[in-house]
This record gives sequence, C-alpha cells and structure tokens, in this order.
Amino acid sequence: MARFGSFREFYPFYLREHRNRTCRRLHVLGSSAALLCLLAALMTGRWQWALAALFCGYGFAWVGHFFFEKNRPATFSHPLYSFAGDWVMFAEVLRGRLPF
Repeated sequence: MARFGSFREFYPFYLREHRNRTCRRLHVLGSSAALLCLLAALMTGRWQWALAALFCGYGFAWVGHFFFEKNRPATFSHPLYSFAGDWVMFAEVLRGRLPF
C-alpha cells in the first residue's frame, strides 16, 4: 500500500486508478445520483435518502472498479483522499478537463 503525504501526491495515483472511461462514467453517474439523493433528503426531511446517497455513490464506483477497471477501489486503503478524489474528478469531468 502506497503512502501519500498529501492529497496533491495522492491525486495522480487516483487518476491512474481511473483510466477506464466506463469506470469514470460510473463514478460521475454515482456522484450525480448521490447529490440528487442528498437533495431529496434535504427537501423531504427523510434521511433514508442520505443512506441511498451512500449506496449510489459507492455502488456505481465499485461496479466500475471491479468490472471495468479491474482494480481495488482506493476507498479501501485511502478513504478520505479517495472521497476527495471522487469530487475533484467529478468537477474536472464537468469542466471538460477529463474526458467523460
């Protein structure tokens, strides 16, 4: 397991673990669904939607890793950096800096 002193050191590793375009697409779809679930939780006051957000975000991402990228999600070894990496990658895809 690699050790990283900062998120700046971790993020290039994170991107290498997401080379497969289908995996990246599943991450973006899962993150989008998670945001919608969180919005539903806030609007309805039903906090079950927050649990659904976790299932959407991680579920889509893990399918991408296990079936398309064929690697182990960084969430298991670097959970905080991986969570931050998901959102940085999400923003970079939305800005057109990474291909969708």
